[in-house]
Amino acid sequence: MVNDIAIKVENLSKYYKLGVINNGTLFRDIQSWWARVRGKEDPHAKIGSNYDSTAEGFWALKDLNFEIKKGDRVGIIGHNGAGKSTLLKLLSQITIPTEGSIKINGKIASLLEVGTGFHPEMTGRENIYMNGAILGMKHDEIDKKVNDIIEFSEIGEHIDTPVKRYSSGMYVRLAFAVAAHLDSDILIADEVLAVGDAAFQKKALGKMNELSAGEGRTVLFVSHNMAQVKNLCNKGIVLEKGRVVKSGEIEECIQSYLSDSRNSDLTSYRVFDSDDSKAFQLLSVYVLDLYENNVSSFESQTEITIRLNCVSRKPLPGLYGWFGVQNESHDWVIVFDSTEQESSNEADLPKGKYTWDITIPKGVLKPGKYFFTANFTSKFNESGFNVDSPLECCTFTVVDTLTERGAKRGSITSVVPSMKLVEG
Repeated sequence: MVNDIAIKVENLSKYYKLGVINNGTLFRDIQSWWARVRGKEDPHAKIGSNYDSTAEGFWALKDLNFEIKKGDRVGIIGHNGAGKSTLLKLLSQITIPTEGSIKINGKIASLLEVGTGFHPEMTGRENIYMNGAILGMKHDEIDKKVNDIIEFSEIGEHIDTPVKRYSSGMYVRLAFAVAAHLDSDILIADEVLAVGDAAFQKKALGKMNELSAGEGRTVLFVSHNMAQVKNLCNKGIVLEKGRVVKSGEIEECIQSYLSDSRNSDLTSYRVFDSDDSKAFQLLSVYVLDLYENNVSSFESQTEITIRLNCVSRKPLPGLYGWFGVQNESHDWVIVFDSTEQESSNEADLPKGKYTWDITIPKGVLKPGKYFFTANFTSKFNESGFNVDSPLECCTFTVVDTLTERGAKRGSITSVVPSMKLVEG
């Protein structure tokens, strides 16, 4: 293996039988595995069975080939069921491949599910030492790191309590602290970080950046939060139906994934192709919650913020934006333009990049799916009235689990969301 390669995957496939967990006994499972290792026929396979048969099972992954270099921060992107978690379990050696090979250069620390790798009857402190021992560390080596782990996890007063009494958030804090501080070369983190609160998510992402940039560790990160993926990762792998459909620079991978997601329930983030011919352009749109996380679903009793990142490539006088929100029937439920804001009349924008936040008040939208549309205009634009018209930019969903009358709440078309210039 080339020295700068941390992980090399060749012709990797994983097949699952529908409705069958295993062959019934550990001994029979070992026989089946040993037959595959030697390239022999499975002695317990049914006569005439075929892995491509949809009646028998399905390929969770099929013919994956990729390399990950040391120090890379790789985002594994894909819809639910694309094979992301299966891939991480194979890389973590929790399960074995049906076909193909995985070559790993270094020790792996995995954070896949809440509580994975912890013994429920042992205390948090005891689990730290157990995890260190699994990674091949000596007792005195763990001694040097245990205080840093406890401090980072922020659960010091509970560290000598059996972890079976921990909340899911406490599990995640300790599990991440252990994985991040013990001596591993590769850190694998699944959606489990979503369990933590916003402050800890930010802290954990910062630590992963530090591990990669400062210590040269390789990080594999799975999340549906595209803003987090973009902030953390420099490379990406896009999975679709168990196959790699895109790999390379993270922004290209995110754009590829989102371009195929516009008709799905995960379209709350969008990046537009740069067009230097436009004097003014909308570059990206995020739908954000109160903690500035990019999410696709909101409770009806929370504010919704739509963040617009734009660029003015030359001074553009008299610019204003027209914005609207449509429901699933494509009826307009909110329509307004920037001139309705007292502080946001027609703007004379110098050259530069700008960020605007549009905030929709809580309780305005009833449960359902919505489409956000933007259009930028200027009567002084040389090439015509419209400056940039991306039309439907993104979607989001409103739910109501907090009130009994939530489903009956109507949409308010006369509301004027607040709009402010965040930076520019």
